[in-house]
This record gives sequence, structure tokens and C-alpha cells, in this order.
Amino acid sequence: MAAREISKLLFTTVYPLYVQKAERKGRTREEVDTIICWLTGYSREQLARHTTANIDFQAFFGQAPAIHPNSSRITGVVCGVRVEAVEDPITQKIRWLDKLIDELAKGKSMDKILRP
Repeated sequence: MAAREISKLLFTTVYPLYVQKAERKGRTREEVDTIICWLTGYSREQLARHTTANIDFQAFFGQAPAIHPNSSRITGVVCGVRVEAVEDPITQKIRWLDKLIDELAKGKSMDKILRP
């Protein structure tokens, strides 16, 4: 999917899919929220508002208080693409989030997912 198309996906539509993926593997919505808040700097209250608003990924990341400084440590492959090689900044942030949720679903511990 092209960078422009991905950034126009509604966060409101994708968020429940992240939660479902985690819960199918025995993880929790709280863990998903912790990951999203860690990456974006949103508080839980701010995140809760965004999960009910029609906001696309471009706006979601554009309004994020602060992308975590350790986010550059997120590496690996999502959808056949190396996340560290993605050039479009919004697409890279989306892929970072996808990668973190994948790691959660695969059973990785939260302290390792959150890149100390």
C-alpha cells in the first residue's frame, strides 16, 4: 500500500484490530494502550478520545505530543518491509506501531517492546 494511502487510514478503524490481535494472543487492551502512549506521548485520556474520533493516521501522528526518542530502536520487518528503511515519516511511524503490536502478539515482554 502506498504511503499516502496508509496515512489516510482511520486510526479509529485500525485501533480495534490492534486490540483484537493482542487479545487473540492472550494480551490486553491496556498493553496495546501502553504501547501507543509510549510511542506517541499521548496520555491515556487523549488516546481514549482518539479511539472514538474519526482521525486518520496522518493527523493522529501529526498531533502526537512527542514521538518517543527510543523509537529509532524499532527495527524489523512488517508486511515485507524493513521499518527502519521506510522513508516517509508518517508511514514509518505507522509501521513502528504495527511492529510493536506484532511483538506484543508474539509474546515479547513489555520491557523489551518499549525499548529502554
